[in-house]
Amino acid sequence: MSEHSTPLAAGQQAPAFSLRNAQGETVSLSDYAGQNVIVYFYPKAATPGCTTEACDFRDNLNSLKSAGYSVLGISPDEPAEIAKFATDESLNFPLLSDPDNSVAKAYGSFGEKSFGEKTFVGTLRSTAVVAPDGTISQIEYAVDAKGHVSRLREALGV
Repeated sequence: MSEHSTPLAAGQQAPAFSLRNAQGETVSLSDYAGQNVIVYFYPKAATPGCTTEACDFRDNLNSLKSAGYSVLGISPDEPAEIAKFATDESLNFPLLSDPDNSVAKAYGSFGEKSFGEKTFVGTLRSTAVVAPDGTISQIEYAVDAKGHVSRLREALGV
């Protein structure tokens, strides 16, 4: 049985969410109302691709922030796992826990994927940019972790 979520498109309303951060506090998309926010989904904390992507966001956060963008990373990991990941990699933006994948599913970031010979269902690496009015200004699926942030910055003109 395959379980896929429906991809979103630019112009659609970004699905609202409230998730726990690494400290167990609730963070909501509505906390960022009136701002540009980059919401990126990653499959598993502390794995090679996810570490590459998270560190890339970390290293580019100042330029993104100065251009008016906040960054939120979302994975199915529990708060304790994302807290360790954030500490180990000196991450400087919130990571949020989506253990039942409900937010990933709402954003179309959940479905079948392959690793080697194995096919399984899980969080798909993807990125949505939410505009100040709460709509999606751009969304990208099947993101390649390496070089993603520089491609995103180019697309955003940052």
